Amino acid sequence: MAKNKNLIFGRHPILDTIQSGGSIDKIFLQKSISKDFDAEIRKACREYGIPMQYVPKEKLNRLTSKNHQGVVGFLSMVEYKKLEDLIPFIYEQSGVPLFLILDGITDVRNFGAIARSAELCGVQAIIIPQKGGAAINEDALKTSAGALSKIAVCRETSLKKAIEKLKLNGITVLGASLQAKQALFNVDFVGPAAIVMGSEGRGISREIEKLLDSTFLIPQIGTTDSFNVSVATGISLYEVLRQRSAI
Repeated sequence: MAKNKNLIFGRHPILDTIQSGGSIDKIFLQKSISKDFDAEIRKACREYGIPMQYVPKEKLNRLTSKNHQGVVGFLSMVEYKKLEDLIPFIYEQSGVPLFLILDGITDVRNFGAIARSAELCGVQAIIIPQKGGAAINEDALKTSAGALSKIAVCRETSLKKAIEKLKLNGITVLGASLQAKQALFNVDFVGPAAIVMGSEGRGISREIEKLLDSTFLIPQIGTTDSFNVSVATGISLYEVLRQRSAI
């Protein structure tokens, strides 16, 4: 019996789920799997942007006592959207796009709190990386207070390519940085925008920072290092809401 209600296993069930557009968070593949199936599942995972990891058979056996045929997957708790489909849809339906890009944020409770603020402040979609981001699990859903079931989430194989796609569609990409020269309140957020928030430890990665149109600093007067990333995100998004509501 499977120990996780979001668990699927078996070669045909997993391939059918992928090819029918079902959202899968990740796939565990047995190290000694046949070469033919290995090639087939790797191709499907690349095409649909699903993380895949090789593991010993014993790990799969611990996940389920049923005949897993060397492959186990975890169904997503949200349905991932395609960024290339969302951009024109948002322009048509919502007028002025507002995206939130999370670069290296791995804490699920921070992620959930960020999603809650994002939904309340009018963000139409959150963009996360395929690897190196927080899992969307029960803790994230609970912390988001239901926001993750209302807001679109795009899981991208490359945040760099996602940003380039946004910029090609007339969306200004800005990032929160402790090294920025201009304050948050002096940035114009009225037009189409995407805000990048980095991890608590290292902030926005250098590769991503190079792509930004601009950076901003959240002013503070205390001596504590900085705001928690979920708080910083809430402050930044509320400034966007304030500016856009004043029009």
